[in-house]
Amino acid sequence: MSHEASNSYFTQFELPQHLHIDLPTLEKAFYAQSRKLHPDRFAAKPQAEQDAALASSSRLNDAYRTLRDPIARTEYLLALEGIQLEEQSRAATDAAKAAGTEKKQVAPPDLLEEAFELNMQLEEMRMAKKMGEDDPQTRRDLEQAQQHFTAMLSESQQQLEALWSKWDAAVDADDTTAKDSAKQALVALLNRRSYIRNLVRDVNETLES
Repeated sequence: MSHEASNSYFTQFELPQHLHIDLPTLEKAFYAQSRKLHPDRFAAKPQAEQDAALASSSRLNDAYRTLRDPIARTEYLLALEGIQLEEQSRAATDAAKAAGTEKKQVAPPDLLEEAFELNMQLEEMRMAKKMGEDDPQTRRDLEQAQQHFTAMLSESQQQLEALWSKWDAAVDADDTTAKDSAKQALVALLNRRSYIRNLVRDVNETLES
């Protein structure tokens, strides 16, 4: 186990490196550790001890926020495993902003046709709005697409939890092959989810503008 993994957010709360975690246990451990690091306990201590407590408290808060969020928890575990998700890469986002471009996402193969059609509809609606018009048929098409892709997002959450179970079982069995398989599937699903989420965002923005 690497130093980073042995000193991870999971070990912070004495949790196994699982993706299904007991949230009440996490919360209980968080509040117990928070009380020990409360600034009032260190008010009369040397500055170095106060600074150390503050740093520990900050890391504790980061750990709690990350592990209680399903997507952040999954991304964090994959990062511990040495996987940098391009869709969630802050460096890629910052580079795109600096260049004045949008970070490009690769469409999942099974969504290529639907995404192409949706982007055509979005462009039609934007053009109509620029002309001061509203295209009722395109609006209806976009509202249907909104429902369709929002349902896909919900479905992806169920798929994610199924993959969590595969990962947790592989960890418990110490099965390297099964862990690698679960990791690859998690990366693909998170990237797919990110792509769908962006499609929903584009539809929402176009309908509401």
